[in-house]
Amino acid sequence: MPRDDEANRFSARASRYARLGVEAGAFAARMGASRLTGAGSGDDARAFAQGLGAMKGPMMKVAQLLATIPDALPADYSEQLMKLQSQAPPMGAAFVRRRMLAELGPDWRARFGEFDLTPAAAASLGQVHRATTLAGEPVACKLQYPDMASAVEADLSQLNLLFSLRRRMGAAIDTREVQIEIGDRLREELDYGREIKLAALYQIMLADTPDVRVPRPHPELSSKRLLTLQWLDGAKLLSFEQAAPETRAHLAELLFKAWWRPFLRYGVIHGDPHLGNYSVAGEGEAVNLYDFGCVRIFPMRFVEGVVELYRALQSGDRARLVHAYDLWGFRNLKPSSIEAMNIWASFIYGPILDDRVRSFADGVKASEFGRKEIRAVMQALRSEGTSLIAPREFVFLDRAAIGLGAAFLRLGAELNFHRLFEDALGGFSAETVGARQTRALAEAGLA
Repeated sequence: MPRDDEANRFSARASRYARLGVEAGAFAARMGASRLTGAGSGDDARAFAQGLGAMKGPMMKVAQLLATIPDALPADYSEQLMKLQSQAPPMGAAFVRRRMLAELGPDWRARFGEFDLTPAAAASLGQVHRATTLAGEPVACKLQYPDMASAVEADLSQLNLLFSLRRRMGAAIDTREVQIEIGDRLREELDYGREIKLAALYQIMLADTPDVRVPRPHPELSSKRLLTLQWLDGAKLLSFEQAAPETRAHLAELLFKAWWRPFLRYGVIHGDPHLGNYSVAGEGEAVNLYDFGCVRIFPMRFVEGVVELYRALQSGDRARLVHAYDLWGFRNLKPSSIEAMNIWASFIYGPILDDRVRSFADGVKASEFGRKEIRAVMQALRSEGTSLIAPREFVFLDRAAIGLGAAFLRLGAELNFHRLFEDALGGFSAETVGARQTRALAEAGLA
């Protein structure tokens, strides 16, 4: 492709973001006017989702995240956002060559045995190419789209507009801390140099869980905008929806371990556990874990709060419940706020509190799972006439828990989630987990 054509593609991409940013602002204004006047409709929600869906890229990640945060947006808007799928336009072969040269230098091609210029998959911030090392090992090369830093900042400005409008509409959840957290984590996802260290961190944390496979990092073939990891073959998780019950149960158990063990033993979570970030090896013997851009490393007080809330719900100890919320960063809670939060906590913790073999939904229709609880929480909070400030760390914990629950619902597996949680918990102490986290971060080069 001639250089002028490539410049035109840059220009087209930039103008596309600018145009769609204006559209998102217009949809936000319509949302505010409709909700404030009581004239909102499902058509507004569908139009809003379509506008964001056209933006693809980083705004797609933001849109899907917003749909998992209770009351961040009106319910009908969130429902539409959940239907969006990322379909970023691929970079052509000539453009890929130039991008690879920029990341690895003029001899980049000589550093691979094979390199397929046609993308094997598209992600929200980049596209994935199949390749092999000089030793013949299959690898996945994720190459970031150009101008993503500018696109992220433009999209975050639209997010700020949406949140400010929502706050003026009397939302039950004050999203100011949420807004900061989303911005920080999305900017981190642009740094593939960080992501390759996070992949190494996951290899360390799951070293004793060999049936959860983490791709081996190749830092010598990576840069800030190019990530090269071992290629792990696997089938889509959803292709096992009709598998034998014992296979589905085994897969659900592996997903549980892949998420809860790093959190309870190291204070780290994979913050993007949607179905596309897992695949199944063989006939269900192992699970492959992908995409380490959205990983949250927590302060120990927050991890301790998660465990303290679990123990408090077990014992019904109200003082311990309040202490757990305080560890999370909720301050000066009113009695009615505590009761509202207990509704949500009892729902989220329900499967791990119940010491028996059960499905995750336990008889509730998947389409209705959690809806009643969210409505009750929002109604209770709104009755106070003030917005509850959600601590920033809460965002990705809640998102990951909901995403993981969605995978369990799709598999329809029956397990004793309580026993799995207790096994991951072990002899928990914040001091031990903090020391373990410090060692692992240092080993992975993240200290």
